[in-house]
Amino acid sequence: MSMNRRAFLKTTGAGLMAAAFPLSLVKLAFGGEGSIPDFTFGYISDAHIQQIKGTRFVRNWDMGLIRAVREANLLTPRPDFFMFGGDLAQLGKKEELDHGLEIMSNLRGKVRYVMGEHDYYLDLGKYWQEKLGPPYYSFDHKGVHFVVLNSILTYDKWTYETWPTPMDRMLAMARLDNPKGSPFMVGDEQIAWLKKDLAKINGNTPVVVFSHSPIQKIFKPWNFWTQDAEKVQALLKPFEKATVIYGHVHQIQYNQIDNITFQAVMATAWPWPYPETYSQLANAFPKITVPMNRADPFFERDATGWQFVDVKSGRSAMHYQLPDNQNRTVMFDAATGKPQDVKYQDDSMRIPPQTHF
Repeated sequence: MSMNRRAFLKTTGAGLMAAAFPLSLVKLAFGGEGSIPDFTFGYISDAHIQQIKGTRFVRNWDMGLIRAVREANLLTPRPDFFMFGGDLAQLGKKEELDHGLEIMSNLRGKVRYVMGEHDYYLDLGKYWQEKLGPPYYSFDHKGVHFVVLNSILTYDKWTYETWPTPMDRMLAMARLDNPKGSPFMVGDEQIAWLKKDLAKINGNTPVVVFSHSPIQKIFKPWNFWTQDAEKVQALLKPFEKATVIYGHVHQIQYNQIDNITFQAVMATAWPWPYPETYSQLANAFPKITVPMNRADPFFERDATGWQFVDVKSGRSAMHYQLPDNQNRTVMFDAATGKPQDVKYQDDSMRIPPQTHF
């Protein structure tokens, strides 16, 4: 796939807009062969809608989600469906979830949801499930099996310990560097369900898993980590084409573990730093990923952008359209047997900070 920013905006009918928010357009490309046609779906994640008081919310996070929804509505042809990748709310409050869902209600098309830790740890997902249904489920679409996991659970001892208030528990999980937090996990009950769900699927069927945390172990101090990731990976190994798409990390990430492609979508709220910037502790971030340049503090939308994913034959090519950086592509290189940046985006290629009024 070769697509520059101008060409994409022209084909989507958004040529008059300077798209700067991380709506991801995911294309499952099978070359139109057999019974599986190519199709696309959109992906929006990590809005972190935060209430200030009453009907006042943090404007930047509101505008990030509003803009993403508006641009999604301009896509032509229409994606088959949309996913929201979790952390709709910042502190899991009813007011935040209601406000976020009100914004999302303007999105034209079928929307499915993944639960994030910011949606869960205030009331342990009670209100989320009242509004949106089960926290994990599966569905089939045009020959592809999709699985939605709730990957932000943790140990019962931590979850149900005597917290002064539910908000204290929420705040303990809401920090990036949370010494009072606890590692995320899928949990035995859900893994047993996943094993049963996948047992019905032929090994030749493409499987796409949506989760909030990465389903791999990247950097534990920031909970870029899923404690029982290997158990989920083991259930995906029998499939020829397996992909995990996740949010949570607010940055470009790509990894290949055996047959499984892992790819992150960016946030509509803000970009996180990379674990390697935290020099006090070693991290497990895959060496195959080249970090994007970090944000310009004077431009809130730097280091966010559009992302396109082609999935074909179990390999993914990630096309990033970044508003204040050069575009980049990370794709699997058959010669090296691992993903590579087509062109490394180092500091010398960075567009200088702009003046914003």
